Amino acid sequence: MFSKTCEYAIRALLYIAQQSDAGHKVGFRQIAQAIDAPEPFLAKILQDLTRKGLLQSAKGPNGGFFVAAMDISLAAVVRAIDGDKLFSGCGLGLPNCSESNPCPIHQQFKSVRTQIQKMLQSSTIGDFNDLIAQGLVRLKSA
Repeated sequence: MFSKTCEYAIRALLYIAQQSDAGHKVGFRQIAQAIDAPEPFLAKILQDLTRKGLLQSAKGPNGGFFVAAMDISLAAVVRAIDGDKLFSGCGLGLPNCSESNPCPIHQQFKSVRTQIQKMLQSSTIGDFNDLIAQGLVRLKSA
């Protein structure tokens, strides 16, 4: 559903938010290891998230990445990385699909797409901190 870049971005933000909540800043190597992501690829993603204001960074010996606002929606992350295609694109990838020119799955996909958008819009990075801390969910395969 998400691009690999977006998957890593969400997982990284969730991990960094968990660390930020505990008062820590983290380096990209630690993040990559924690979420099982390739370091060079993740470094570029983190730079992009910082540039777009979804993530903060500090330089120096006590530096690293941190999340200043826990109310960032998952929809905002998806839009920053993958754009609006998930929320408005055709399920079959047709460029001219619309209400007046629907593809074969247009109505069913529109319904699913709306549900996904509502879920991502109402879910924030901060919503997941307790679940992660309690071990009810995880960011890396076991």
